[in-house]
Amino acid sequence: MRALIEPENCVAILGKDEDIGALFAKKLNIPVANRVLDFFSDGEVHVQILDNIIDKDVFIIQSTHAPIDERLFPVLLLADAARRGFARSITLITPYFGYSRQDRMAEPNTPISSKVIADIIHSVGINHVVTVDLHSAQTQGFFDMTIENIETNQLFANYIKKNFKTNGLAIVSPDAGGAKRARKIADLVGCKDVILLDKDRYAKNKSSVMNIVGNPEGKNLIIVDDIIDTAGTISNAAKALKEHGGKKVVIIATHPVFSGKALINLSSENIDQIVVTNTIPIKDKLPNVEVLDISELLVSNIYNKNAKF
Repeated sequence: MRALIEPENCVAILGKDEDIGALFAKKLNIPVANRVLDFFSDGEVHVQILDNIIDKDVFIIQSTHAPIDERLFPVLLLADAARRGFARSITLITPYFGYSRQDRMAEPNTPISSKVIADIIHSVGINHVVTVDLHSAQTQGFFDMTIENIETNQLFANYIKKNFKTNGLAIVSPDAGGAKRARKIADLVGCKDVILLDKDRYAKNKSSVMNIVGNPEGKNLIIVDDIIDTAGTISNAAKALKEHGGKKVVIIATHPVFSGKALINLSSENIDQIVVTNTIPIKDKLPNVEVLDISELLVSNIYNKNAKF
């Protein structure tokens, strides 16, 4: 999506998490609508848009992270309220798209959950979706409206170039699926050394490192990934790299899901530093975690004076 942003014709509606939405609206210089978002005693969601949105371009900002029903369902109701309030267009800014990992039938008689959620989003009248680092690019094909998947490769590359020397540096992919991302970032920072970890996933959220393709000995190692969930894979990867002579292990990932035993796993002595973005707010932050702001990245990808809705 490339949109002509006219602040006087736009309005932002914040979801349950207001931090990233408030930053986005401020940098885009558009007003934030007054709205009600609360729950009845039985858990039913109640929303109301209190401002006039007739013929406005509405931006609803909300990542759909855990607990996902408390984030996703208000978005759907806010979108329907905006449609019934005669909004000109409705754009969903969802930096983290929940269910993105369930993008295929991994086993018989299972749903393609990403497609289900995409269909639900379309059903409430949302015209555009903007997200960040989808787990799989093929997920874009599930949407029956325009969607923009913003990559953080350049953001992370800038961070690496600012804080690390390329001499003695290696970029690491924690699995075969992330090899393309690792090579992209390595090219952006001018690092020729890319290491691939071969892992065996023997259960949901559980894996073990089986083989290291490349030589980590004596090097500063940067593991790049899109999601840190329970951090079991990352923790195992850091341990294996250190056991094979790695000097320093830094983890860079877009989405800090941090579920289950993530904080325990990330506290491992094998992990020297963790860099994530604010696509998901972090409740319990570890001392070695640095958070990069992606609101400017969102704004720069949406604001373009040469096109319009």
